Amino acid sequence: MKSIKSVAAKIFAAKIYNQTQEWANNPLATQQKVFKDLLRQAKNTEFGKDHHFDTIKNFADFAKNVPVRDYEELRTYIDKAVNGEENILWKGKPLYFAKTSGTTSGAKYIPLTKVSLPFHIQAARNAILLYIHETGNADFVSGKMIFLQGSPVLEEKNGIQFGRLSGIVAHFVPKYLQKNRMPSWEINCIEDWETKVDAIVATTFDQDMTVISGIPSWVQMYFEKLEQKTQKPVGELFKNFNLFIYGGVNYEPYRAKFENLIGRKVDSIELFPASEGFFAYQDSQKEKGMLLLLNAGIFYEFIKSEEFYTENPKRYTIGEVELQVNYVLIISTNAGLWAYNIGDTVQFTSLKPFRIIVSGRIKHYISAFGEHVIGKEVEYALREAIEDTAICINEFTVAPQINPPLGGLPYHEWFIEFEDIPDDLNELALAINDAMRKQNTYYDDLIVGKVLQNLRITLVPKNGFQDYMKSIGKFGGQNKIPRLSNDRKIVELLKIAN
Repeated sequence: MKSIKSVAAKIFAAKIYNQTQEWANNPLATQQKVFKDLLRQAKNTEFGKDHHFDTIKNFADFAKNVPVRDYEELRTYIDKAVNGEENILWKGKPLYFAKTSGTTSGAKYIPLTKVSLPFHIQAARNAILLYIHETGNADFVSGKMIFLQGSPVLEEKNGIQFGRLSGIVAHFVPKYLQKNRMPSWEINCIEDWETKVDAIVATTFDQDMTVISGIPSWVQMYFEKLEQKTQKPVGELFKNFNLFIYGGVNYEPYRAKFENLIGRKVDSIELFPASEGFFAYQDSQKEKGMLLLLNAGIFYEFIKSEEFYTENPKRYTIGEVELQVNYVLIISTNAGLWAYNIGDTVQFTSLKPFRIIVSGRIKHYISAFGEHVIGKEVEYALREAIEDTAICINEFTVAPQINPPLGGLPYHEWFIEFEDIPDDLNELALAINDAMRKQNTYYDDLIVGKVLQNLRITLVPKNGFQDYMKSIGKFGGQNKIPRLSNDRKIVELLKIAN
């Protein structure tokens, strides 16, 4: 017999599906409405006055008045808001600041407002509801759900609360999920990541877990500790576990390892959340890519990544984008970020509706020789190379080797942590290299022209990437290993840590 909760979920899912279709099928009108609403509500802020929002009639005016900025370039305004000043980037004060790391000057503080925060909650909920609507699977709503996330402990300063985004969002979990949600509030408050995961394992290994959510690399650590404790695969411990929800990194490099740890395949839903906004989620198990959320208080612009560092690159709106082009994502939001470069690059997989994949970071690439290699390409090449093998990859990163220690042509060096080291690393390296040549014509030209030699694999010992993350103080939480770099700073530190 179906539970009342699962029946209600299906009814609610149908309603959300219809609402989603309405705006997804009217993308240009939806974005135009968001654009006008943002300008209207912020025209009397300090930023709005400085950039003459009251004179802006269309996107061309906006692009002329508001230059693209990153965090450091917007920081003068953000610092005023952090100090408690009102009406700086958005009306009044932000409700929260989400603290993130990653800038040259340390922590970033991203504003969350009364109108922006609900979209973070709704998007995660709607992704699950659209999965229910498409598959008819709703039984999991009656089981236990785990969300690996940061601490919900917040600090207050100048009447505004500060914390990690996942910790802030934890305060807004709907009541109907509270009884099902794990781990406990007390465990979520543990700051040390290893201690937290150990506590989660101790309190969840005998529960009926049906949904597990988190960044793949950290969920993998949870699964490994479960297996160590119980000597059983995760799928045997959690017989009703059939849905994995993730974001932050591509799942594909981890999929084989996950299926090995679980003992079977499970459905997955990909999300694209960030402190700056919740941008997209996977709306279909059958279609590639994530549905771009055009009605979520965010106005999107796109700059071709190959043109990004040129003078005055063209800024495209949603009606001008093309399939399979690498774009830098630029946002203006109801949290008060304006023509803001979040650093992510995306590609469109569909224009009806608008679906995207995250292809990498504009600062994370290799073009030491003009090859323009991006994150998506190395991930796809690795997946293709190991697809019909039993090889499991725990983690990897790629860097250029410009001055080979033994001489000869330069090459791309792949630092890989394997679950079990393959019998023939040279064969695997050649398979990855061939897949890379198919992915990237520039790379292929450099190989053919004998500018580069074939890539090489360097082994990273077990837990080597975890040791590296600990060594730089970024172990756990939302921190992720960059897939590639245009220099060797990361890999040199990786060597030191190991």
